Amino acid sequence: MKIKNAKFITSVADYNKLPTLNAPEIAVAGKSNVGKSSFINMLANINRLAKTSSTPGRTRLLNYFDINGGELTLVDLPGYGFAKVNDSEKEKWSELIEGYFAKTPNLVNVFVLVDIRHEPTALDRQMVAYLHHYNIPFTLIATKGDKLSKAQIQKQKSVIAKTFAVTASNIYVTSALNKSGVTEVLERIENILLANKETVEF
Repeated sequence: MKIKNAKFITSVADYNKLPTLNAPEIAVAGKSNVGKSSFINMLANINRLAKTSSTPGRTRLLNYFDINGGELTLVDLPGYGFAKVNDSEKEKWSELIEGYFAKTPNLVNVFVLVDIRHEPTALDRQMVAYLHHYNIPFTLIATKGDKLSKAQIQKQKSVIAKTFAVTASNIYVTSALNKSGVTEVLERIENILLANKETVEF
């Protein structure tokens, strides 16, 4: 897949007010500061499409981005696990994410981002368990690959694969800094959209 143009559509604070869009959706999930906004900007090749911040927990809404004029919608979910936010705020984020998963009719895949430098957290495992439970397809994306050597990357891929009971080949390693992994992720998106189109037509 080639992303020719991308633009911000809207932000949503209430899962009962999701926009009515016809394009298939890929949601981008991950803990706070894992690099979701940077990942979206990297894919679109637009530095300021999604707002990035050095302060974890900035994304508190569902942020929708149109890709290629209705070919795809990327949905940036609030980051989870930000310790400095009070419990009621965390609960709001959790309700927003779960409400989105339950109510959106267009979701075709969830990109679960994990920091390749660390073992997946309990919240990462909880997210994947949730997706398994509700039979929501997902793809594991390991971010910040530029921080490790090739040998370290392979080691950490094995750790992540073992944690989530998948093969290491099913983990996509990316770096927003040096743009590595973009081609592989775009190919993954293309395959997801193709499979979804065949399902819809069938």
